[in-house]
Amino acid sequence: MQVILRQNLGAFIEKSFRELYPALPYLHNWHIDAFAWHLSKVMHGRIKRLLITVPPRSLKSHSASVAFPAWVLGHEPGRRIITVSYGNDLAVEHANAFRKVMKADWYRDLFPYTRIDPGKDREREVRTTDGGYRLTTTVGGPLTGRGGGIIIIDDPMKAVDAESQAARDSVKRWFDETLLTRLDDRRSDVIILIMQRLHVDDLAGHVLAKGTLAESGWVHLNLPAIAEEELRIPIGYGRFHLIKPGDVLHPGRDTVADLGRLKRDMGSAAFSAQYQQSPVPAGGNMIKWAWFGQYSALPEAKWPAMMVQSWDTASKAGELNDYSVGITALVVQDTVYIVDVIREKLDYPSLKNRILRARERWKAQTILIEDKGSGTSLIQDLKRDRCHTIAIKPESDKVVRMSACSARIEAGAVLLPSAASWLDEFRDEILAFPDGRHDDQADALSQLLNWRRRGFYTLDGVG
Repeated sequence: MQVILRQNLGAFIEKSFRELYPALPYLHNWHIDAFAWHLSKVMHGRIKRLLITVPPRSLKSHSASVAFPAWVLGHEPGRRIITVSYGNDLAVEHANAFRKVMKADWYRDLFPYTRIDPGKDREREVRTTDGGYRLTTTVGGPLTGRGGGIIIIDDPMKAVDAESQAARDSVKRWFDETLLTRLDDRRSDVIILIMQRLHVDDLAGHVLAKGTLAESGWVHLNLPAIAEEELRIPIGYGRFHLIKPGDVLHPGRDTVADLGRLKRDMGSAAFSAQYQQSPVPAGGNMIKWAWFGQYSALPEAKWPAMMVQSWDTASKAGELNDYSVGITALVVQDTVYIVDVIREKLDYPSLKNRILRARERWKAQTILIEDKGSGTSLIQDLKRDRCHTIAIKPESDKVVRMSACSARIEAGAVLLPSAASWLDEFRDEILAFPDGRHDDQADALSQLLNWRRRGFYTLDGVG
């Protein structure tokens, strides 16, 4: 048994749970094996950045913040581990559970060379006699002068704070400016982020928005309460668990009916975020994906059809600035066929050249540009280049503008291609609106549809 506990983190998670909660039943499930497999790969240096998104009450904190640090220090008593939670009470609760595991007789027998330094046995910091430790802190809490080789962030934000942009920005700023500087060695050390999703712009969303997972080095274990697609989840060496659409994550705890009642009580938006790990409800917020039609071939682009481009422009190409977005559409009376979407961060000269190239590629007859910021200069420059350009002056805020054209989308008057490289990003942003991280594609779309709705359909832009 000792050999199994030393080698198998999943078995260790179960043993430590029984130590801490002897009166509670331990309900094993494959997702705990998935936790254990990914965390084991972290300890052995095969994963440097691990993101786990999972519903509440899935044993994530016990697995990642309590059992895993104890298991790591059992094998390597000199490892330096920092654990972070959103609140002091939660952080201390996890710390005390960790200490109880390390002081258990079976743990001392299992790892005889790992011992707590009696002079460094505190709620917030437990040191080993080999100089390793588990340090406890909170998001935004003190870390000056302290570093670690493994940093575990366990639920960085309370659900009630997720709707506050200031609170979300504070967590992201702490992550970028403070936490990342606490790694002993950025090339070889580890960050684990384990949480339930709360908002499209939460810390998990911030990590995922930095680029593709392969490019950023993050491994993402995403576990919804009810599967929406078929997936093979690694749970061991050469072992996978197959989940199919409609499968419940933990049948021993929940049924589809149980989760359905929870969804009704919480509301679909909160359930989709916290339980499905998808902050945007599957159908969308203001705009539903099912409203969009689909086409496999465009109709002939001859009068009265018109090829139109709608641009939402940014003025700078910096990483923190918005994207410039251009939507090309074939407008055939009341029907709008979206042909192409360009979404790039461009400085002013590059943006102007990009618009001209797109106009030439699609033989666009009319260009719509919002008359503000960089758009004002673009309108003037494009007109000097003999491009038929219409200055759009927004009459209300973004939400009102989208609401004004939503009926046309719901009526099936907007069609998308059956396949395109830009469809996934377009879908994510449109469905997230108005709560998404970006809204440039939504703005370009509403600008196009409201221009058409008002009857601006001649080459002079007058209906």
